Amino acid sequence: MSAPDPAKLSLNTATIREKWGLAQAIEGCARHGIRGIAPWRDQLAAMGVKEAVRAIKANGLTVTGLCRGGFFTAKHWKDDNRRAIEEAHELGARCLVLVVGGLIPGSKDLPGSRELVKEGIAAILPEARKAGVPLAIEPLHPMQAAERACINTLEQALDVCDALGEGVGVAVDVYHVWWDPKLAEQIARAGKDRVLAYHICDWLVPTRDLLNDRGMMGDGVVDLPKIRAMVERAGYAGFHEAEIFSKLDWWQRDPDEVLSICKDRHARMT
Repeated sequence: MSAPDPAKLSLNTATIREKWGLAQAIEGCARHGIRGIAPWRDQLAAMGVKEAVRAIKANGLTVTGLCRGGFFTAKHWKDDNRRAIEEAHELGARCLVLVVGGLIPGSKDLPGSRELVKEGIAAILPEARKAGVPLAIEPLHPMQAAERACINTLEQALDVCDALGEGVGVAVDVYHVWWDPKLAEQIARAGKDRVLAYHICDWLVPTRDLLNDRGMMGDGVVDLPKIRAMVERAGYAGFHEAEIFSKLDWWQRDPDEVLSICKDRHARMT
């Protein structure tokens, strides 16, 4: 398989969040020749949306996604998601990533929680369509079903997409879906129009912290070239977004070193 296009690398700002704010991340991407960026909303709020838009445009970056909306099983989700849609629109983000929320508080009803998530996405979808902001449902690994996301496979996410129609797709994050026996089938099902984002990192063995111990590409067990081939066969031609939560390793390093290694590993290991 041919090497990935280096121009397709994007930095999800979670990767350097402990040492850099959004302004530094924008400058770092420009300095390292990384053409895409995906901000997190807390970093965006700290910088200010208007200033972030100005800096991103001045440095010629593409906003590959905004992290995140969702949490439809929690309280007060509607106003927050409306703000997220507005922010994604102002940034010109290619999608708003949805981490949908876990079980309804106090409940053990997983099917009911998933139904509530679908109703929540349906409620904000008209505003997202009007704003021109595609919504990318990100299925998370089943270990996070109770607390963070009760949609755990691409099949479940695409069932919601089928029910709701235009303006909803999926974010394929290798950390969360690499294990799925239906992965190839469901990426093909998603197709060109519904794979809205592609997130890369690696799964370490052992994993010391299930939330904050992701690996740099090439350091773990995920067959990254194989998954890239799947999304490309489905028609995806967008960015490859490095998103590495790493409290014990990469968050402790100089972010310039992290970006340099991301570029090298993207070229050689994905």
